[in-house]
Amino acid sequence: MTAPARIAAEDYLDALAAQGIDHLFCNPGTDFAPIVEAYARAARSNRAVPKPMVIPHENAAVTMAHGYTMVTGRPQAVMTHTNVGTANAINALIDAARDRIPMLLSSGRTPVMESGPSGARNVYIHWAQEMFDQAGMLREMVKWDYELRRPDQIDPVVARAMELATASPSGPVYLSLPREVLGAAVEPPGPATPAPRARPAPPGPAAAEVEELAAWIAAARAPLLITGALGRDPRENPALARLAEQAAIAVVPFNPRYHAMSARHPMYQGGNPGPLLAEADLVLVWEQDVPWYPGTHRLAEGARVVQIGEDPLFARYPMRSFRSDLTIRSAALPLLKALTEALAGRIGDVAARRARLAARSDALRAEWAAEAARDGAGPVCTMAWLNHCLRGIVDAETLVVSEYSFRQEHCPLDAPGSLFGLSPAGGLGWGLGAAIGARLAAPEKLVIAVLGDGAYMFANPTACHFTARAHGLPVLAVIYNNTLYGAVRRSTLDMYPDSAAAAEDGRRLAELGPSPDFEKLAEAHGGHGERVEHPADLPGALARAAAAVRAGRQAVVNVLCPGGGSGGMSERRAA
Repeated sequence: MTAPARIAAEDYLDALAAQGIDHLFCNPGTDFAPIVEAYARAARSNRAVPKPMVIPHENAAVTMAHGYTMVTGRPQAVMTHTNVGTANAINALIDAARDRIPMLLSSGRTPVMESGPSGARNVYIHWAQEMFDQAGMLREMVKWDYELRRPDQIDPVVARAMELATASPSGPVYLSLPREVLGAAVEPPGPATPAPRARPAPPGPAAAEVEELAAWIAAARAPLLITGALGRDPRENPALARLAEQAAIAVVPFNPRYHAMSARHPMYQGGNPGPLLAEADLVLVWEQDVPWYPGTHRLAEGARVVQIGEDPLFARYPMRSFRSDLTIRSAALPLLKALTEALAGRIGDVAARRARLAARSDALRAEWAAEAARDGAGPVCTMAWLNHCLRGIVDAETLVVSEYSFRQEHCPLDAPGSLFGLSPAGGLGWGLGAAIGARLAAPEKLVIAVLGDGAYMFANPTACHFTARAHGLPVLAVIYNNTLYGAVRRSTLDMYPDSAAAAEDGRRLAELGPSPDFEKLAEAHGGHGERVEHPADLPGALARAAAAVRAGRQAVVNVLCPGGGSGGMSERRAA
């Protein structure tokens, strides 16, 4: 057949570019033929279209897009193969949804026609892959879904997708793309693609809310701020530090996903809210879905609780019933600034409280240092020692992507925007792909993926290492390997502390041994790999691996930590 002068897939790529999308992360299938043709035509004409990134697994494609967006703030597009590719992407999509990452996830759709037009069915799988409702499998986790029906819809459909993905609270959207539609002839060159439509501003606080909260902070005896996602915008980090210092507010990043505050700051009080909750008379729950565990932690009698966030009700959570005496829907930065201004001149003498918190922070740091020193002299590597040794390779130009027990307590980070943690959904396999996406976004930085052995296996490491090599995106993966699903073990022992399962140390169904030589996977892809068993060998191994990455080779350091922590599992999710 003679190819038409222009096909709809070309309009689709142009529409993505007009929306500011830099990359199309794709795992292609038989439905991609028009996309392939469109890219070939774009290459001939030097048209500016999103760069195609072929990623050999959908989970890795979505996590890379996630990683790129969390560093740059710019949403990206992903395309998968019909229903089976979409299904493979859902785990990572759930992480993106709960972490409010804007993203256009698209997939091909089985051709509608069994014969006739260009793009009709001509492959065996075209019958079995068709679904009654392809989007139904992921509808709960996206803000919007649609199927492209006509070529002349492309511009308004893509514009609609992106304005909804980026509107507060942001999140992924889904678009299915039938092959016949993408391959349909369109009039060349077509009308100019319209610029992105104006977006509504994120919510800001009402003046009355700022006044009320400022009055409560000014009157508080022991205020406490618990956060998980402050620091998503790096400008929030110094703004929080100013507010906490001004009003002497204790800050606890609990299961943090972004870098809210450096562990060196005197108001930083570690990652455990429990001891401070017991005495706080004002608790600010700021961009935190789970500020404490109701079965474990207790609020002080008479304490006020304030829930703050772009979606402080977490409306997409079926159940969440944490107390609130004041609920403020606001983006973080405008409220941080407004509170700092409102408190100027009305904060009394908080010098004693500030000094008390600073002394507590100093004491905690001394405890953490002593723990690392003790463990470094021990017979096996531990979590504290691993985190402490990372100090030797982390600098101001380092990004840490944590899908494990990375703790600022042992490796403080000072640069805003330098820490990224697993989504509260806890879908494993996120960290390695997200780190590669972060390196794509910040090629000048050293990117370290801190992973457990279970998380590393979930990441489809062969696909990730292939991608890192193919696209020149070396990262350092540090595997905290204790050969077990630690969250499974912990939950068993928590629920049945004196039982038959406890007599086995809770290891039944949690074992991940015998452990593979993970470091050899990096070597198979031209990278640097090391295995570490003794604490004294770890600093040198990390230094050599970091040097390899800085020289352009990916690296894996496989650190054996028998009995040393969660063994590859997020503290929030058991695989």
